[in-house]
Amino acid sequence: MKVIALGAGAIGAYYGGQLARNGHDVTLYARGENLTAIRRSGLEIRTPEGSTVVQVRATDRADELGAADFAILGVKSYSLDSIGPVVRQTAEKGAAILPFLNGVETTDHLVKLGVSRGAILGGVTRISVARVQPGVVERRGAMQSVIIGELDGQTTDRITRIATAFRDAGVDARISDRIDVDLWQKFVFLSAIAAACGLARAPLGDVRERPLGRRLLQRAVQEAVDVARARGIPLPNDETAQVVAAIDALPPGTKPSLLLDLESGRPTEVNVLSGAVSRYAEAAGIPAPIHDTVTAALSSQ
Repeated sequence: MKVIALGAGAIGAYYGGQLARNGHDVTLYARGENLTAIRRSGLEIRTPEGSTVVQVRATDRADELGAADFAILGVKSYSLDSIGPVVRQTAEKGAAILPFLNGVETTDHLVKLGVSRGAILGGVTRISVARVQPGVVERRGAMQSVIIGELDGQTTDRITRIATAFRDAGVDARISDRIDVDLWQKFVFLSAIAAACGLARAPLGDVRERPLGRRLLQRAVQEAVDVARARGIPLPNDETAQVVAAIDALPPGTKPSLLLDLESGRPTEVNVLSGAVSRYAEAAGIPAPIHDTVTAALSSQ
């Protein structure tokens, strides 16, 4: 298959590189030192199983991106506006757009940027991967899973082919007929730990051990679950308990990306996490004091 990775940071470069290793025709849309390093030395992929260097095409010119079967969209949510014209152009050339972004507003945002809704897929990934230096990405841990689905729940040829390509590249790939539920389940989980750890400026274990820390996490989860149900998302009856149990099982040193961004002084995704919970709660007329507080405290940082 012909694949474009729009954003050659951690997720885009890793999955693009793995697909290229398995014989697919991949082009990375990259910039700056990252682009220079990939062109000079190839893309290095480090994993617990070993490391390899993949020779893959890379460019920073949108006009050099040809037609493709699908494009992995792996940028941070706050970069959507800047990359929007490239996404639209890629979709107009026939590529399905597979976003692996945090939050539940990506589809609506892309449509506002002029991307045809019919070109957009739903995508969820669970992986711990980081770009450790220009041209080098590192997967930390065994998990590398993706869930993909058509927004209308149909199982189409393009979804089947994309899922097969990921599986053949060693990724645990699943097709979903309710990708909206999958997106919200990840969102509930991520928005809660991001809220608690971001507000406390501490890793998850420290939050759980503090007085009322676990209550903070539980209430952050419940607010997000309440918002999902208010918007008609059919989460399981025991969703809150399941998410809290999953959070309890995480290693104490876990730091969500929002906390890492705060610590490094980078922009954060608070607006698409707690900010979205807060906005949706207000629209539904239900309380969300935890996420309101997080949004108010962190949105200017």
